[in-house]
Amino acid sequence: MSSKKIETVELGTGGPRVGVQGLGCMGMSFAYGPTDADEARATLERALELGVTLYDTADMYGMGENEKFLAPFLRAHRDEVVLATKFAITLDPQDPTKRIIRNDPAYIRESVEGSLRRLGVDEIDLYYMHRRNPDVPIEESVGAMAELVAEGKVKHLGLSEVTGPELRAAQAVHPIAALQSEWSLFSRDIEQGVVPTAAELGVGVVPYSPLGRGFLTGAFVSADKELTADDFRRTQPRFTGDNAAANAALLEPVRSIAEAHGATPGQIALAWVQHQATARGLAVVPIPGTRKRSRIEENAAATGIRLTAQDLALLEPIAGKVAGARYADMSSTSAGRE
Repeated sequence: MSSKKIETVELGTGGPRVGVQGLGCMGMSFAYGPTDADEARATLERALELGVTLYDTADMYGMGENEKFLAPFLRAHRDEVVLATKFAITLDPQDPTKRIIRNDPAYIRESVEGSLRRLGVDEIDLYYMHRRNPDVPIEESVGAMAELVAEGKVKHLGLSEVTGPELRAAQAVHPIAALQSEWSLFSRDIEQGVVPTAAELGVGVVPYSPLGRGFLTGAFVSADKELTADDFRRTQPRFTGDNAAANAALLEPVRSIAEAHGATPGQIALAWVQHQATARGLAVVPIPGTRKRSRIEENAAATGIRLTAQDLALLEPIAGKVAGARYADMSSTSAGRE
């Protein structure tokens, strides 16, 4: 079992130095069905041993429960990890099934205090606006976030699922260390405007769901037939019905390349995302989510895979053939506003 640490990179100009691959912690207590809490805690520890230092959560993951779950680990390793959390998504008190996006300064201040309390820390290393409400000027929201930096409650600022122009407007108010959005072999819409803007401004990109929520690993084919009733992926169009069957057929080149490299399909999918840093001239730190030590070892090992020009050519057409949108409602994503 290797304990070789992955390489590090500065996440955005003046941003925190982190391992070139982070860890998405959402699934440890939210969205993806039953979990083994003890194994998830062991996975956090194993990730750190491998040099994974960026740990990503949000206040809406289990409505605060995911932040609480991470708190003991963070207290034990506070000086070794870079903690990222997010605000903006809350539930409608009149209809708990409906989500509301809030970017107003009063809510931002309320949210950061809640996260600090649940996480048991004095300062958040990277604080993201999780989703964008176009009714609130982004300059107003980022201005409020900048006040948190001045007060020592937050070190660095991040944005999630914003457009290129929105990122540029935010950067004019306060330096943005990282932009988080979905980016994988199946999801490449941010390459049109967001990624070039981030590269120009010196903003790092943190791809979430770089494994297509597990679909690119071959772990499941049809969410509605194979996953538990409480699994979030059953609501995503590309993982159900005819779309799922069509998309599963797109994985053949991923499997063939994996065989040639002596790797897994998931490692090839991650290697492709990691390659984008070189291809596009900016820091790229994907945050694949897992709650198993075996998977964190597999994922971290992908940082050492170098894809050939032939590999890249075979993988290039995949995204253009994917059936179904990322979400049933894309209005709160960058693609839904560009």
